[in-house]
Amino acid sequence: MSNKYIALPKGISEKTFDSAIGDFRSVLGDAAVLTSAQQLAPYIKTMMPVPDSDHTPSAALMATTVEEIQKIVGICNRYKVPIWTISTGKNLGYGSAAPVERGQVVLDLKRMNRILEVDKDLAYALVEPGVTYKQLYDHIAEHKLGLWLSMPAPSAIAGPVGNTLDRGVGYTPYGEHFLFACGMEVVLANGEVLRTGMGSMPNSNTWQVFKWGYGPYLDGIFTQSNYGIVTKFGFWLMPAPPAFKPFVIQYENEEDIVEIVEIIRPLRISGVIPNAVVIAHALYEAPVKARRSDYVTGPGSIPDAAVRKLAKDHHLGIWNLYAALYGTPEQNEVNWKIVTQAFGKSGKAKILTEREAGDDPAFKYRASLMRGDMTLQEFSLYNWRGGGGSMWFAPVSQARGSETLKQMALTKEILAKYGLDYSGEFIVGMRDMHHIVDVLYDKTDPGQVKAAYQCFDELLTIFSAQGYGTYRVNTAFMDKVAETYGPVQRQVHKTLKKALDPNGILAPGKSGIR
Repeated sequence: MSNKYIALPKGISEKTFDSAIGDFRSVLGDAAVLTSAQQLAPYIKTMMPVPDSDHTPSAALMATTVEEIQKIVGICNRYKVPIWTISTGKNLGYGSAAPVERGQVVLDLKRMNRILEVDKDLAYALVEPGVTYKQLYDHIAEHKLGLWLSMPAPSAIAGPVGNTLDRGVGYTPYGEHFLFACGMEVVLANGEVLRTGMGSMPNSNTWQVFKWGYGPYLDGIFTQSNYGIVTKFGFWLMPAPPAFKPFVIQYENEEDIVEIVEIIRPLRISGVIPNAVVIAHALYEAPVKARRSDYVTGPGSIPDAAVRKLAKDHHLGIWNLYAALYGTPEQNEVNWKIVTQAFGKSGKAKILTEREAGDDPAFKYRASLMRGDMTLQEFSLYNWRGGGGSMWFAPVSQARGSETLKQMALTKEILAKYGLDYSGEFIVGMRDMHHIVDVLYDKTDPGQVKAAYQCFDELLTIFSAQGYGTYRVNTAFMDKVAETYGPVQRQVHKTLKKALDPNGILAPGKSGIR
């Protein structure tokens, strides 16, 4: 055990690591190479039910230029030191800023935060990895560019590069973020710089407007992977529409989810509703308005009767469908008639627009997300139970009502077995559904920590056995999820890794790839 460092990279002696740290300091300067426990504290804390020591870094490097990163990977190859790259480090619920394996060196790119270009006419941006959504939002507003961002729920503190590379999603019509990515600059493990798509062509002026370039499309292999370090990232922005009409449709019973999805699917496929539709359970919305202790104390999951009382007290449906219309007032009026007729047939739906919702905090939060505005309201989820424990469970299914009911019932059953609550929502894409469940627990309670780990493990096991693939997961369970996709895919990933990173220096273990 090293006395000088709080951890060491796997298989690296203190003497060898001393040499590597010395070389890192020669490139970055002493102040940009962090090794003390106090300096590394922001990179250690996780929300997962495993000891934080399992994910303790050995050091952190604060790079600011591509040239520095090239030199860093050269040093890493020389000493076989692994690095874990982060941008803003706000991947909360999926692992935070801590590396996937103990002893990895964090390469922190938050100081690479230049907005390189925002083109008003062609509606695109080119940014460095440390740029936050808030920074870009303010830039667009300051210059009156008339463009909208699409961002995930932790909007202001997260960034478009890290979110898109982890294949995160947002809530405007541009919400499938990787779909709207266009052109990357990547430092490879050998120090070479690759510009994908049209960017590989000298003097290209179409890097951010045409995705494909010539030959095999490469951008995808740098998402959810460890094949390179993205240092510049282009993506498309949405022109501000003339009119925006957010709405919520509430249903009183859990079984109504079947009707909701069957109505939504054709509206999404046809483009009548252009943005990803969120169908949030009452317990997912509740933390905006209440705390768990207001309705239940003691062990066990919250009873259905308490959920119904909470929903009634705070004017929530058991299911709350959030969507919006975008376009001219005339276009929105036509589509609004289609929406209201579709949901009005059964008589079960309660339809509310901004006028009826008024100052309701849940509605205002959702409307802000669908407008691409800044909000941190999502973090109210962490106040529901308290204790700082959170893991996002994210299986995908077809956009069918029967699939939704089946997933919800199965999830509730497994959570209840471990005394945990169902805080879930379905996000309906064009033909798919992301089922997003926040497994909330008290990380200060050893019993809940053990229960949360076993619960999450069982969720992954049972859902994958039934054909529901997880699209994103925290660092503690990356190997398990990778295994569910079968040996052929894992071997292809391994082959690419060996070819692009023969010394295995870039985030070994990311997405189960070594």
